[in-house]
Amino acid sequence: MQTENLLEIIKKRRSIREFKKKKVAGPIIEKALEAARWAPSGLNNQPWKFKVLEGEERESLAQYTKYNKVIECADKLILVFLDKESSYNHKKDLMAVGAAIQNILLYLHSQGIGTCWLGEILNKAKEVEAKLKTGPQLELAAVIALGIPQKQPSPKKRKSLTEIIL
Repeated sequence: MQTENLLEIIKKRRSIREFKKKKVAGPIIEKALEAARWAPSGLNNQPWKFKVLEGEERESLAQYTKYNKVIECADKLILVFLDKESSYNHKKDLMAVGAAIQNILLYLHSQGIGTCWLGEILNKAKEVEAKLKTGPQLELAAVIALGIPQKQPSPKKRKSLTEIIL
């Protein structure tokens, strides 16, 4: 892949909050998780775990966030957890989990699948973890809603390089 193609994928990715009532094939999800698996992590500890939810199990999580409509119309959710048993430094490992999430988002976007990284649900992370019976070793880090985009949002304005480079 040429770097310009990758940069275009990065620039065109948007958070999608409305999805068509179409299914996303399992092999695409598996490849997205494969992309996540290759994210960098300190000491190569790979401190992440993933759970894919669909149907009623997916819908049952809508009550834990004010963005319930996004969850309700998504085809699937990927729940991303920090695996505390693999963790050696909480802050560094959360950054590694973020890199894994970004790999998922970019891979799915490259395949025409829309995603929305939901962080607000972390306000009720303990309740979600209890509902899913994940155990104390898993800390909810994010929920990714995904599906076939209803529409592609227009680009958001970004700060210029001169505004962000010190």
